[in-house]
Amino acid sequence: MGARAGALLLALLLARGALGKPGELRAPLPGWGRAGGTGVAGSRWGPCGHRDIHPLVVGGVETVRGRWPWQVSLRFEKSHRCGGSLLSRRWVLSAAHCFRTNYDPSKWSAQLGELTSKPSVWSVRAHANQHRVRDIIVNSRYKEVLFNDIALLELATSVTYTKYIQPICVLSSTFMFQHRPDCWVTGWGSLRENETSLPPPYNLREGQVTILNNTRCNDLLEHPADHSTIQNSMFCAGVKNGSIDACRGDSGGPLVCDKDGLWYLVGVVSWGRGCGRPDQPGVYTNVSQYFTWIQMMMSCTTPRPDPSGLLLLLTLLWSP
Repeated sequence: MGARAGALLLALLLARGALGKPGELRAPLPGWGRAGGTGVAGSRWGPCGHRDIHPLVVGGVETVRGRWPWQVSLRFEKSHRCGGSLLSRRWVLSAAHCFRTNYDPSKWSAQLGELTSKPSVWSVRAHANQHRVRDIIVNSRYKEVLFNDIALLELATSVTYTKYIQPICVLSSTFMFQHRPDCWVTGWGSLRENETSLPPPYNLREGQVTILNNTRCNDLLEHPADHSTIQNSMFCAGVKNGSIDACRGDSGGPLVCDKDGLWYLVGVVSWGRGCGRPDQPGVYTNVSQYFTWIQMMMSCTTPRPDPSGLLLLLTLLWSP
C-alpha cells in the first residue's frame, strides 16, 4: 500500500508540474489589421527551412501543395481566420491581433499540409493533420496600434513531419534580406481590398515582394492612420504598383526568404493601409526582434503528458 501510495503521489506531482504556468496572455484590444522546428536555426529543435516542392510560378497566384510546408491555417470554430508558421512539432507563430477578441485556445485549431483553406470534411488526411491549440501566448508588449504584433500557439499534440509539413527557420538577425526583391508572402486572404474572403477553391496564394528599409517605409506611409512611425519591430514589403500585397485573412502568415538553400521566417503579416494600393507596402512584424522571446517561451513551457495516458497510469496504480 505504501509503495502504491508513493507512486500515486509521484504521478500526481508530475501531472501538476506538467501544467506549467499560465501563458502571458493579454486580451487583445480593438484595433485594425489583416485578420479576416522551432525550426530556430542551429537550435535544439532540429532541422528547418527545407522543402521538396520547388518554385514554379512568380506573382500573386495560386501555389501548389507542399511548396510552403510551414504554412498553417489557424481556424476559429472550424473556419479559417488567420495564417501561421510552423516552428516545431508543437509551436506555431502568428500575429497577436488575430486573437484580440477570440483568445480561448479551446476554440482554435491549426490545419497543416493542405492547399485549400476549406478541405473536405471527409478528408482523412486533413483530419489527421489538424491539431487542437493548447495555449495562446500573446506578447506582453502587444499594443492596440499593433506594436509587438506577435503570438505563439502551443499545439495540444505533436505534428508529424512529411513532404508537405515542415518547420521554418528563424534567425536572430535578418538585415541581409533588406532590399531583397525575391522574398515571398503566402496566405488564404482576400484578393481585393473590398472583398471579405478568398473565392473557391480557396487555394493558398503566393506573391513575390521586396523588403524595404524603414526610412523608405516611413516616407511612403507618411502619417499612417491610427499608427505611429514604423519602428525596428516592424518592416515594410511590397511592390511599387501594389499588384502584390497581403490582405484580410492573411494576418499572421509568413513572409519568407531563402539563403544558401534554407528558408527563413523574416516577417509576420500585420497591417496595411488598404490592400494592393500603389506605394503603400504592407507592414510586417520583424520576427528577428523576437528571437529571444520565441526561444524563451518555447523553452519554458514544460511538456504535458496526454491526459488519457495519465488516467491510464492512475488506473494501473490503483488496480489490484
